[in-house]
Amino acid sequence: MRATRALIDLGALRHNLQRVRQSAPQARVMAAVKANGYGHGLLRVAQALTEADAFGVASLEEALVLREGGITQPIMLLEGFFTADELPLLAEHRLQALIHHSHQIEQLEQAGLKQPVEAWLKVDTGMHRLGIPADQAQASWQRLVACQSVDKVLGCMTHLANADDLEDPTTTEQLQRFAQATEGLPGARAIANSAGILGWPASHADWVRPGIMLYGASPLNGRMGADDDLKPVMTLSAELIAVNQLQAGDPVGYGGTWSCPEAMPVGVVSIGYGDGYPRHAPNGTPVLVNGRLVPLIGRVSMDMITVDLRGQPQARVGDPVTLWGAGLPVERVAKAAGTISYELFCGITQRVPFDTRD
Repeated sequence: MRATRALIDLGALRHNLQRVRQSAPQARVMAAVKANGYGHGLLRVAQALTEADAFGVASLEEALVLREGGITQPIMLLEGFFTADELPLLAEHRLQALIHHSHQIEQLEQAGLKQPVEAWLKVDTGMHRLGIPADQAQASWQRLVACQSVDKVLGCMTHLANADDLEDPTTTEQLQRFAQATEGLPGARAIANSAGILGWPASHADWVRPGIMLYGASPLNGRMGADDDLKPVMTLSAELIAVNQLQAGDPVGYGGTWSCPEAMPVGVVSIGYGDGYPRHAPNGTPVLVNGRLVPLIGRVSMDMITVDLRGQPQARVGDPVTLWGAGLPVERVAKAAGTISYELFCGITQRVPFDTRD
């Protein structure tokens, strides 16, 4: 059996939730589990995070998976509803709709729901992606309050665009804009993402929405999860399936983009872009073989990668390989590959078996 696996450490996941609470002790926690729990398994993650106060998902479909899986906490649809015909299901399953555009308010006003829905108002304070313009927040709030299809407007939310950079003044400006736009409005406030939780205490407000930090990776530029006592939840592993003794000048992999500078052992590892390992990872991307760092060499194939074993001359077929996780921070791999940890986590494909550990 092919040895490629993703091990999900549920104990680490719960530890990271406690780090959220330690960092923002006065706030309630809405755990972001969208995108299949950032690639870790939607229901698996939610069932492990029993102490979360609520969950955030991207779609009705994700929310229904949680409800059918026995999740009883509040669930917010972070992109709201996409069409008016979803509204009865939101009401039936007690799902909270994030209202970010005037057309959603119009659809609610026209819906005539027998069972009204709960809503949050999202205000655009500078992200310029989703959100009611700041100067329209007060009027939009009043429309929602007056709408018969809305049971209760729970509060106001915004999203931080540059919180990963602790030197960037944008976050402070967004906080000021949000305070001005929502002044006098009742209900809760929700601002902080993972970067806000760890780097911007003024953003904590009533609710925080941790995402990437729950999964053990840092949201802050230039930092590793371990810098903030976060533990890796996913360890992606494989094994050596061949060790080849090559000669100086021998090319390795498709296109022969890397050639051996001397006689040397080259290892072949049972993972590739068909499993979600980034095809664009360059020569030198770190890989662990038997717990020791070796560099990726040659192009990533669909099912295999090749590694330079000169630093591991005793390596043999069957030896364990870690692509990221325990012993190899995902941030290091992401940086080498010119991407972010979020994409690596979410890119794991369906053919990779998942195991769990408490």
